[in-house]
Amino acid sequence: MVRLYGAAEGHEDQEPQAADDPRSSREDDALLGDAATARKPGRQGHASLMSSTSNLANTIIGSGMLTFPLAMASAGIIPGIITCVFSGGVAAFGLYLLSLCAAKAPHRRASFFTIAEMTFPSAAVFFDAAIAVKCFGVSISYLIIIKSLMPSVVAALYHDLTSPDVNPPAWMLSGQNWITIIMIPLIPLTFLRKLDSLRHTSYVALFSVAYLVLIVIVCYFFPLKGTQEPGEIYLVHFTPSFVSTFPVQVFAYTCAQNLFPIYNEIHTNSQKRMNLVIGTAIGSAAVIYEVIAIFGYLTFGSKVGPNIIAMYPSTSLFIAVGQLAIVILVMFSYPLQVHPCRNCLDKVFHAGHTSKPVTEGEDEEPEDEHHASHDMTPLKHTVLTVAIVASGFTIAYFVDDLKMVLSFVGSTGSTTISFILPGLFWWKLSRDDPSANKTLSRASLGLAIYGMFVFVFCLSFNIYGLFQKESETLH
Repeated sequence: MVRLYGAAEGHEDQEPQAADDPRSSREDDALLGDAATARKPGRQGHASLMSSTSNLANTIIGSGMLTFPLAMASAGIIPGIITCVFSGGVAAFGLYLLSLCAAKAPHRRASFFTIAEMTFPSAAVFFDAAIAVKCFGVSISYLIIIKSLMPSVVAALYHDLTSPDVNPPAWMLSGQNWITIIMIPLIPLTFLRKLDSLRHTSYVALFSVAYLVLIVIVCYFFPLKGTQEPGEIYLVHFTPSFVSTFPVQVFAYTCAQNLFPIYNEIHTNSQKRMNLVIGTAIGSAAVIYEVIAIFGYLTFGSKVGPNIIAMYPSTSLFIAVGQLAIVILVMFSYPLQVHPCRNCLDKVFHAGHTSKPVTEGEDEEPEDEHHASHDMTPLKHTVLTVAIVASGFTIAYFVDDLKMVLSFVGSTGSTTISFILPGLFWWKLSRDDPSANKTLSRASLGLAIYGMFVFVFCLSFNIYGLFQKESETLH
């Protein structure tokens, strides 16, 4: 049985030099210009720069990237490139503000709840409840994607590797069977306390993303037999569908729920190091989105659909493996949603018992650095994890489509944690600080206002779509 708690696991994940020589931590901090971090005693993080960046990038990049060619088709190549970069830049600014807020929190105890207690204490529980619901909804959507994709993936692989006339066994074409099977390796991953412990699965998921990018590029230069002819290709061509595809780009960079755990776990959490993590993760995602959007759009033009991989002939083993890569990507992204969901529910059920700030020179519970915030007990950790996984699995097992519900959760939850809260948090923290950058403070307020605009727009659009769907059903 793998031991999830205690000092043994901590030494397994840490950087050897930093763990053996405490001076290396101080020297690293000094080089990065953050002497305050070096002076703080107590527990230190052990996550490497690479693992932190990979976990954040894997949180960002999901199946939504397959919709980017359609988003580009709704506006043209030039506007599509601009809106993709703009969405990434705004998301990066929100993460930067959260990292600034994290530096104001007790040493390696940053969380949405902790920052909310410092800024809007009466609303702290509601913020965490909203984030928990959002992450729970996304985790269910991942299971539903696996449930819908696996039967077609198995059928394609079976036909490609055997004969087109040979069909797989009936049980292999059941999506319910597949999510049951896939939960077996996923459940142990959901119980891991540290986000850094998921770094290896993030590496595998990012390799899957690289394979999908390879498919889009190769199939543009060397079209597969049976690929349909492309439609019209425009440099600038706005269509009515731009209204529905732009939010896809906005929410494609959502990862703020895991920014605080990364800040708490990374070995050196200086601002320069955090900027590097944020910039690399967002920048990598933007490049991947741009490549998929451009080559996907150039391949199919105005005829491109909402899932670029589904546009290619599934009779090719090359494409069948790509569909399997999507399943792997989504599967290993699942624990990255359970982790923040559990932490936020913990704060909701532990309201009013937050950690007090640690003054400089005061020892801060160095004996167990794996516990988050106020030290979640093993029993509570187990109960919350079982509740999240069991309820999410049950919903995904019996429900085939939560698209409308998830669109409401995404438009409200993603907007709140990516734009509204980062902007309001830093604006409140810096408003009465004479040493704070006033331009940055005003910009943070601008981000919150932008988030509110996106919130209202997307919520209104979803309500309109709901009524339109009901109207079409009645007629």
